[in-house]
Amino acid sequence: MTAGPFLSLRDVTKSYGSKQALRGVTLEVNAGEVVGLLGPNGAGKSTLFQICAGLFAGDSGSVSLFGQDYRSASSAILRRIGVVFQSRSLDADISVRANLRFHGGLFGIWGAELRARIEAVAETMEITDLLLLPVRELSGGNQRRVEIARALLSKPDLLLLDEPSTGLDPASRQRLVATVRDLAETGGKAVLWATHIAEEVEGAARIVLLVDGRVLQDAPPAVLRQQTGTVTLTDAYIALTGSEPAAPSPD
Repeated sequence: MTAGPFLSLRDVTKSYGSKQALRGVTLEVNAGEVVGLLGPNGAGKSTLFQICAGLFAGDSGSVSLFGQDYRSASSAILRRIGVVFQSRSLDADISVRANLRFHGGLFGIWGAELRARIEAVAETMEITDLLLLPVRELSGGNQRRVEIARALLSKPDLLLLDEPSTGLDPASRQRLVATVRDLAETGGKAVLWATHIAEEVEGAARIVLLVDGRVLQDAPPAVLRQQTGTVTLTDAYIALTGSEPAAPSPD
C-alpha cells in the first residue's frame, strides 16, 4: 500500500506564453476520498488535470503519484491510474467491446480475465446492450459511459475525472456520482473530479476551489458552507467567488 497521498502537487505553476494558467497550486488526494476540483471555465482545471495525467509537465513545483514522479516511474504510475478526459477519445469506427478490449491489452489484461472485466464495467456503467455497437452509433451520453467504463477497466487506484458527466442525463449523472463515491469509500480508491458543476461534488470529502489558476479554498463542503453561512455548495461557491457555477444540463 502506498504511504502518504496517492496524488500530491506542491507549488505547481504553468504558463502559456504570457498567460499564467496555474499559479503555485498545492493539493493532495488520499486513498478513500473524492476530491472535487471546482472552478469556472478557464480557471486552470484542465491544465492541472493534464499535468496530473502526465500529458505535460508544470513549469515549476513538484507532482508525485503514489510517492513517485513521471520522470522516473511513468510506466508504474500509468498502470495505476484511470483517466476520463474532457474531450472524446474513443475509436468511433470499432465496437464498444473492441475499444475496451484494446484498452485492456494496453494494461496486459487478456483472455478470460479481460472478458470478465469488460462484463463487470459494462454492468456498472449500464452499457451491456451497447457492447457490439460501433461507437459512432452511440449518443454523446452513451459514449461518455463507455469512456468511464474504460477508465475503470484496469481497476485503477487513482481516478482522474475531467468533467466526466458531460452529456449524461440527470439520472445517469446521479448514478455516476454514487458509483465513484462507492469506489472511494469501500474500494479505497482516490478520485480527483474536475468540474464546474458544484452539485456533482456536494458529497466530496474536500473541495479544492480553483479560481484564476490559484487555490482559493481547500476544505470539506461543510466547512465552506459554514464559512459562508450557506446551505448548499453552490451557494457557498457564489459567496466565495462572486459568480455562479454551471448548472447540470437537462438532457
